[in-house]
Amino acid sequence: MAVQKPSIPKGTRDFGQREMARRNYIFDTIRSVFRTYGYQEIQTPAMENLSTLLGKYGEEGDKLLFRIQNSGEKAALAPEKGLRYDLTVPFARYVVQHQAEIALPFKRFQIQPVWRADRPQKGRYREFYQCDVDVIGTRSQVNELELVQMVDTVFAKLGVRVGIHINNRKVLTGFAEIAGAPDKVVDITVAIDKLDKIGLEKVKEEMAEKGLAASGIAVIGQILSLQGSFSEKMAAMKKLFEGGSASGVSSEIGLKGLSELEELFGLMDAVGIDAPVEMDLSLARGLNYYTGAIFEVKALDWEIGSICGGGRYDNLTGIFGLPDLSGVGISFGADRIYDVLTGLELFPDTLESTRLLFAVMGADELRYTLPVAKALRAAGIAVEVYPEATKLKKQFEYAERKGIPFISINGSNEIAAGEVNIKNLASGEQKAFPAADLPAILAFLK
Repeated sequence: MAVQKPSIPKGTRDFGQREMARRNYIFDTIRSVFRTYGYQEIQTPAMENLSTLLGKYGEEGDKLLFRIQNSGEKAALAPEKGLRYDLTVPFARYVVQHQAEIALPFKRFQIQPVWRADRPQKGRYREFYQCDVDVIGTRSQVNELELVQMVDTVFAKLGVRVGIHINNRKVLTGFAEIAGAPDKVVDITVAIDKLDKIGLEKVKEEMAEKGLAASGIAVIGQILSLQGSFSEKMAAMKKLFEGGSASGVSSEIGLKGLSELEELFGLMDAVGIDAPVEMDLSLARGLNYYTGAIFEVKALDWEIGSICGGGRYDNLTGIFGLPDLSGVGISFGADRIYDVLTGLELFPDTLESTRLLFAVMGADELRYTLPVAKALRAAGIAVEVYPEATKLKKQFEYAERKGIPFISINGSNEIAAGEVNIKNLASGEQKAFPAADLPAILAFLK
């Protein structure tokens, strides 16, 4: 049998012990913040019925769905299942399917992988984790405020400076109305969503290709070029939506979106948000199910695109037979956050799984150190005992390769004195402690 070269699919990654320690640091930080706002964890299957997924993400999203081929008797039939594209649509399905078991408003979070048949590139993977937090069953913008607060807190804990961008899909609908193209909301939104990647002129070209009139494109170009503070943008947009554009058309839904933004920014002013927050009229987020506030978060000190995003959806559960149930949520892109923390060297130095290695000189030394190792583990310290008596050089090399910061070498002298000898491998500091003096040992290991 020929030897096969090991490989994994493009756009996926293996995670070693060091990577997993860092990823769990991200997950644990995010979980801890979610829980302080009363959110509890659920999980849904990796695969969903294809009917659950299709038509929820727009035409481009449907193209990126991984379809699962049938097997066995149905192998010749069309795929019936697909890998989940995000966690929001499965969440809506879950709410409807389990509506008798949950209390509204229902606050949940999920930390699970999703899959997209995208072209792999820097910061973009085919398999990646999302950390979603959603509340469904209320239209109160207190929930939008809490999402912004959680974003602010999570990235402060991780040490990442971020900018928070906020818009409202009703405002985007207003764009289409005053541009004289109310039937082209999706086309306009999809084009605007590419503004950062292709620039304003290319966005205008794409809208023209979709049949938008030159006068309408000029109105949208005017909006996307607005500068200034929140109040200045708000005043300019109100004027346009009240009929002040070249078209003379007004937009009630656009004004409603501005009113919601005004309320949300007022709540943020009342509570105080440390990260810079901007009303970004170019923010579109191309998912079709958003109906209200939309969010996007970018790292200020590392170029990688959005690391967090979400928004409000008013009738996502209606697709599954439970209409008029409004929800709002946001998703933290764990893989991109990992890349940012790595690039900025922000991971703590103390994430190694093992804190102390007991070297083994022989059978007597092994029996002596085992009770000490047991006591330290009971105190919450990650401890390894080298499994066999071998050259100390080999045991030191093991500690170095694993990044274990402390090593304990004990021979007949330490056994006779009832002590353990511990060395800090980074500083070279070495001390002997009574084997029973756990507080002193723990203090040295910190």
